[in-house]
Amino acid sequence: MSEDLASGDKAETVAKPGALETRQVTIGGQLLEVAIRHGGGSGPPLLLFNGIGANWELAKPFLDALTSTTAIIFDVPGVGGSPRPLLPYRPSTLARLAAELVAKLGYAQVDVAGVSWGGGIAQQFAHQFPKRCRRLVLAATAAGFTMVPASPSVLWKMATPRRYTDKDYMNRVAADIYGGAFRDDPSLIGRHAAGMHGTRSLGYLYQLLAMAGWTSLPWLWSLPQPTLVLMGSDDPLVPPINGHILAGLIPNAELRMIDDGHLFLVTRPKETAALIEAFLADESREVAPSSLLSRTTNSLRDLVPMSGGGRNKS
Repeated sequence: MSEDLASGDKAETVAKPGALETRQVTIGGQLLEVAIRHGGGSGPPLLLFNGIGANWELAKPFLDALTSTTAIIFDVPGVGGSPRPLLPYRPSTLARLAAELVAKLGYAQVDVAGVSWGGGIAQQFAHQFPKRCRRLVLAATAAGFTMVPASPSVLWKMATPRRYTDKDYMNRVAADIYGGAFRDDPSLIGRHAAGMHGTRSLGYLYQLLAMAGWTSLPWLWSLPQPTLVLMGSDDPLVPPINGHILAGLIPNAELRMIDDGHLFLVTRPKETAALIEAFLADESREVAPSSLLSRTTNSLRDLVPMSGGGRNKS
């Protein structure tokens, strides 16, 4: 299903729970390829930011594993079905674009999840639009350029989008980049690669430039959202220590380790979806800070008045 929504229009949810539809939505002159997985639950939808170079279809195993949650995902400009913008952008630009998208789809508040590169955009969204983000899920991600990095050999393989355009190359490097189940089951690589399309070199470069010099470390302590941090125990690309850093600095954060590699949302979709949906649905509890550092930052956030600082209060 494809639909181009005119400015000011809102999407009406007419699809049955479990249905997956795609839309062409224009936000501020930028055309976006948007996928919506309809759920039957009563909670806010889950806005998902994908990894670098990844078109929305690569998240389909996870979307299919959701049981009741409505999920929204879009190809960032220059990736998949979303045309490249004229100029590079920053994480704040994508956060604002996403906020306008969910408003256009008719939602005042969302839960937000980000995977790898998309985890940075998710953090930025939660910081920039704190009242629009109810809960936050960070998967296989870090706090920007201040992260504990992968080995140089892994980073070199990630420097270009070649793995998205050359399937043979993907088969050779996937285990080294993603670890986990990709080391033991070569068939996973082929199935994952089959969903890749629309990656362009300049669009990939724009994504790299977006994160150049960006870090969330100065303001992680101020995030008000209950947060679930998920990390793969065998992740060559984002070492698990980065999850401990995030959970230690975000005041109300819980860290869960997944016995897999970087792409556990793809290789363990049912397990991951169950963890996330349980976290999102449990209204009876607030996340208990997972470390002394996060408990300290939680107390600090309560003591320090929040200033504007470029954040949108709506």
